Amino acid sequence: MSWIDIGPVSDIPLRGARKIKTAQGCVAVFRTGPDEVFAATDSCPHKGGPLSEGIVHGQSVTCPLHNWVFDLNTGQARGEDASITTFPVQVREGRVWIDGASLAARSAA
Repeated sequence: MSWIDIGPVSDIPLRGARKIKTAQGCVAVFRTGPDEVFAATDSCPHKGGPLSEGIVHGQSVTCPLHNWVFDLNTGQARGEDASITTFPVQVREGRVWIDGASLAARSAA
């Protein structure tokens, strides 16, 4: 893995998200706890809702458009045959790092 520093964890609101732009499209970075962070595609597969604007609860996010709920660990939609792509992420010394190789391997959004 090739880790990319994307900023301080404190820049992401607790139980909220921030969007980062990549060459392949936008990625939502979610903060579910003080040092618990997840990353996934920012677009809901149902109607393209911006997941970075969704409601973060537990280790899930609810799409702001049609209330689909996605598990941030697996990307699987609850009760639906759909999923979002998740990316390895970690917090080190108060900073968020995302796996650049996974981002590069992602198909264009």
